[in-house]
Amino acid sequence: MDRHFDCFVLFAEMRTGSNFLEANLNAFDGIACHGEAFNPAFIGYPKSEEILTVTLEERDRDPFRLLEAIRAKDDGIGGFRFFHDHDPRVLDALLTDPRVAKIVLTRNPVDSYVSWKIARETGQWKLTNVKKRKDGQASFDAEEFERFMQDLQDFQVKILNTLQTTGQTAFYIAYEDLQDVAVMNGLAQWLGCSARLDSLNTALKRQNPEPMAEKVANFDEMERALARLDRFNLHRTPNFEPRRGPVVRSFVTGAGTPLLYMPIPSGPDRAVRKWLAALDGVKGDALPARQSQGELRQWMRDNPGHRSFTVIRHPLARAHEAFCSRILTTGRGAYVGIRKTLRRAHNLPIPEGEPDGAYDVNAHREAFTAFLDFVKANLNGQTAVRVDGHWASQAACLQGMAEFVLPDMIVRETEMEGYLPALAVQVGHQAPPEPQAVANKAPYSLAQIYDDQIESLAREAYQRDYGMFGFDDWA
Repeated sequence: MDRHFDCFVLFAEMRTGSNFLEANLNAFDGIACHGEAFNPAFIGYPKSEEILTVTLEERDRDPFRLLEAIRAKDDGIGGFRFFHDHDPRVLDALLTDPRVAKIVLTRNPVDSYVSWKIARETGQWKLTNVKKRKDGQASFDAEEFERFMQDLQDFQVKILNTLQTTGQTAFYIAYEDLQDVAVMNGLAQWLGCSARLDSLNTALKRQNPEPMAEKVANFDEMERALARLDRFNLHRTPNFEPRRGPVVRSFVTGAGTPLLYMPIPSGPDRAVRKWLAALDGVKGDALPARQSQGELRQWMRDNPGHRSFTVIRHPLARAHEAFCSRILTTGRGAYVGIRKTLRRAHNLPIPEGEPDGAYDVNAHREAFTAFLDFVKANLNGQTAVRVDGHWASQAACLQGMAEFVLPDMIVRETEMEGYLPALAVQVGHQAPPEPQAVANKAPYSLAQIYDDQIESLAREAYQRDYGMFGFDDWA
């Protein structure tokens, strides 16, 4: 064999034809598929005790021992089937290693689901003798099917994304391809096997050849349920933002109070920090900040019962804050380079330098509406400018935070007076102060320029935030 790969993994699910595919792979001289090697309930097959002298107990203690044993096949190539609920400890190693060949077997999920339901009903998971076939019907459960679909899609997306980011590709096979000997021979060639088949294994028989209407007891109900599913995801909010990581060094802990504040850029940061400092009678600049992930994890261990929180702001108010503090001004904190790019490439009508007396309220309104147009294009991946955290969607910022820690509470800026003191009470304060608003530095307030057009532009730019958090019009 021409060893391009050390071993192979067949990514599939129950009732996708993986048994049939395995049987045909094992018909090739030089290919050995060892069943469901990492099924938590058994090793390889339900009645097997070991694979390549590795027992179930040994595999459970160290799954990589079995993986290395399969890799070590000298006279060909070995592999196994892997489903979404198999041992997750080996999944990343399988996906990221280019020496592991990936085969992805797919089937219409409705067919898989109905076949799975019938097998559960009859107890017959394989058929080798048609005379022993057991009849049965599936009962369709809409909620169960949606969970079934979600697990399948999540697994397929993980496989696809990892292969994309590691520069790999897989050999994809549809259920309908399994009866094509030419496809099987092509798979063998891809695996580096020189042997070829003249015909396919015929031991396994198709179990449920009837039309779908005859296999499902409540077929009409199934049709209605499937009609309500958005098969093509037509109602999704498009999302082209890059994924964001947790900006841990911006997180702040109380001076003595076990609260962890995870700020979202261009939010009410100064007001929250001032309140958090007031809980312990210190100044805002005395709060522990700029900590590493390791330091914050140690703080969490040292403070059992701690609470974490973040504060979200109305998307329009947040965009106005980002515009005024990062783009309009040329002072401290301004994005001077991006500012020049926006003036040059996006015709943003702002002064070359700091706004002066000639910059009136009408000029501010015109410039801010142009900025909202830019943000929409920027979040849709249509500009050369980076998606900065100060105008990225709050949904993306929260998803990034979740890689480190999920906030115990997400507070809306307009509800800080009630919820932040309640949060402080949870960690021991008897009479915590209320947060006080801190005015933003801007030549003109949002209220002075607000109208329906500006609201509409904000909704177009921040569809995810409006939809996910239920924001109403700013006014």
